[in-house]
Amino acid sequence: MARIYRDAYGIPHVRGSDVLDVARGQGWAVAADRAWQLEWLRRRATGTTAEVLGADGAPWDRFARGVHLVDTARRAFDALSTGSQEFVAAYVDGVNAGLHDDVPELEALGATAERWPVWMPLATFHAQQVLFADIGAHLWGRRVAEVLGADGVLLAREGPRPSGSNAWAVGGARTTSGMPLVGGDPHRTFESPGVYHQVRLCSEDPGDRFDVVGFSFAGTPGVQHFAHAGDVAWAITNAMATYQDLDDVDEPADEPVVVPVEGPSVLPGVGFRGPSTELGDLGFEALLPLLRARTVDDVDAALDHWVEPVNNVVVADRGGAVRYRWAGRVPVRDEGGRWTGWRTDPHRLDVGADGQVVTANERRGPESAEIGERFAPPYRAQRIAALLQGRSGLGAADFAAIHGDTLLGGIEVLRPLLPERLRDWDGRMDADSRRAGDFAAWRSAFVRLIAAEPVLDGLRAPAPDPVFAPYFDVTVAVGLALTTLVAAGTPFGIDLARHAERAGRETGTAPAWGSGHVFSPSHPFDPVAHLDAPAVPRVPLGGDQDCVRCVGSLPGIDDAGYRGAVARYVWDLADRTAGGWVVPMGASGSPRSEHHLDQLALWAEGTLAPIVTDWDLLEEADGPGRGGSPS
Repeated sequence: MARIYRDAYGIPHVRGSDVLDVARGQGWAVAADRAWQLEWLRRRATGTTAEVLGADGAPWDRFARGVHLVDTARRAFDALSTGSQEFVAAYVDGVNAGLHDDVPELEALGATAERWPVWMPLATFHAQQVLFADIGAHLWGRRVAEVLGADGVLLAREGPRPSGSNAWAVGGARTTSGMPLVGGDPHRTFESPGVYHQVRLCSEDPGDRFDVVGFSFAGTPGVQHFAHAGDVAWAITNAMATYQDLDDVDEPADEPVVVPVEGPSVLPGVGFRGPSTELGDLGFEALLPLLRARTVDDVDAALDHWVEPVNNVVVADRGGAVRYRWAGRVPVRDEGGRWTGWRTDPHRLDVGADGQVVTANERRGPESAEIGERFAPPYRAQRIAALLQGRSGLGAADFAAIHGDTLLGGIEVLRPLLPERLRDWDGRMDADSRRAGDFAAWRSAFVRLIAAEPVLDGLRAPAPDPVFAPYFDVTVAVGLALTTLVAAGTPFGIDLARHAERAGRETGTAPAWGSGHVFSPSHPFDPVAHLDAPAVPRVPLGGDQDCVRCVGSLPGIDDAGYRGAVARYVWDLADRTAGGWVVPMGASGSPRSEHHLDQLALWAEGTLAPIVTDWDLLEEADGPGRGGSPS
């Protein structure tokens, strides 16, 4: 039976006799650490959150059922190869063996963690990713086009729940070790518990050995997006591809009734089409080959199975290879918008030993133009490239420092409109900076004045469904699109200079940026009046939406950090232990555990936890191999 070891931060290291033993051990470990989270993910996937949250859960439940999360997961599991089915089934066996109820959230609800059917990992993964193609942003884009015409595109950037990330690599000629380095950090909405579970998976089967450290979505076997297998390491960012479509059903002109949609839908009368629902495939065929990968080519081949989200991928190996590609299924559409096939060229790019590759959700070139329409601003990508350019002798510490860069992208666009007192500000959003706090106060006032303009009144109608409400807040949209609006001069006829000058008069001395820019993760209990989420310290944070150190706020609404790096990592191909990794909270999802928040201080400071691979430096913990109980 698999044995579970833990390091000083409680991160599970699973040591199994073969791949199925490892899968069971991983399932047991995640259930031990995240029992409440697994139950919540199960309810999200099956559209049953209202059974424990009441009416607050109903909008999501309707959405989950409407887009056929469970049906897609069932079909995708049935279509897997025998080996992949066995791998997933072994993981679910481990989850069910490790589930327990002695966690605060389950006790508060009077609920139990229910057993998982074999297809549940696919359903929870789909539920976590289905909004990554920004369905809400597409619906918002329709509204701004209706109200503002072609100029509405100025308000259609990443959206209030943007799916961004950073990833970069350099060749071995640029490093102290002579082997490549990979770094990065995925950006998502902060959640409590965190979305990623750090894990090490080691198979000692003589015919099927692997030893991989990486980040796994809680509830999903293997490692998906960010991992180091010793000989090869990989990272991803969202490619911002357009791979989902919303189709309105035609209505009779004289009868304003909603025509039922046959098949998946996101709203009454609005059909939904995505690669996973179309193909009955969630990309899980990639999971085993990723664990077994040894080279860039191995990872590349594994990701030929990937479906969605569509990702930019950076891969490097000990042989010195460094490669970029995108991975996933992107439909080919005819002039009428009908799907006629799938894009087949992932635009592979091999980087030389003295080269570098950076991806941060920006419009990269032909590889992006072929698959997407709207991209993140280029600021993060440009800044990382500049921080790497011309440098040699790079080590893991240099990559970790890049994570912490707080220079605000787009500040030069805004500078001509800044109050005189801020014209010489260096643009760094450091937590202890009063000038950054002054800027943030001015920016929020500026955003609110723009958002109040009558020309935008047509955008203020409620969202078509509460699930998409965050996307339909005009102030949020203006705040996120501020540099785009300023670059446009007088968007929608608005006199921005007048508003900027007034905002400068109305603001002045302000506290340091970190006084309001604090860690603010969401929890399922937040909207429910009678439930209290476990407390999480609101630690001050540097960075902002368009910084490499991405900790996004909502200018004009709230300075709190609601999204950003939900993990950080540096993968050193010369020595895994020379790199590092960290998550915002900790390995455990239970506030009763010493490992619930023990990485928060590291993460807030921009420091990485060590990667430990020597078994003698780890402590064997309770686990299936010792007859232990998670409780």
